[in-house]
Amino acid sequence: MRLVVGLGNPGSRYARNRHNVGFLAVDLIARRHGVSGFRTRFKGEIAEGVIGGERRLLLKPQTYMNGSGESVAETARFFKISPAEIVVIHDEIDLRPGKLRVKCGGGTAGHNGLRSIDALLGPDFWRVRIGVGHPGVKELVQPYVLQNFPSEEVTLWVAPLLEAVAETIGLLLSGAPEAFMSEVARRFAPPDPDAADSSGQS
Repeated sequence: MRLVVGLGNPGSRYARNRHNVGFLAVDLIARRHGVSGFRTRFKGEIAEGVIGGERRLLLKPQTYMNGSGESVAETARFFKISPAEIVVIHDEIDLRPGKLRVKCGGGTAGHNGLRSIDALLGPDFWRVRIGVGHPGVKELVQPYVLQNFPSEEVTLWVAPLLEAVAETIGLLLSGAPEAFMSEVARRFAPPDPDAADSSGQS
């Protein structure tokens, strides 16, 4: 796998939104692996460095979420990267906060960034799905994902999960998704909402 894409919206207004967890992950991956020099190309911010012993590309599309596929497709065409060599990190409302899943292919589950990439490259790219939880009502999804992570969530799970992802992403990029998942799980356990509920009972 040669290209790691973090999904999000550009600009300081969105920087800490739940929808921008992909950007946050790519920024941390870059810092942990000494990848610097992001430059503006292919309608995104792109950098190249060594991760897992191989040269990899990191990309943050700057098209806003709905147009993410334009940036990913231009990058893939230029570097002759197939969808199977692309990893997309994104928020997932259908997973509870802090839960992580990895898969290749599949649907978009209404995620506009994935839908845009799928439309231009097809579905056969890898996805790292980072659970951010669901507000409970469909009509509240958009304002929910465009809210900043509360500081307590950042401390409880966002920062430690992204650290685990950044430190172990080389396993996934080397073609070992199960080992990546296992190592992330070894380093980080998502908060248990049932335990939190029961702790408040007398």
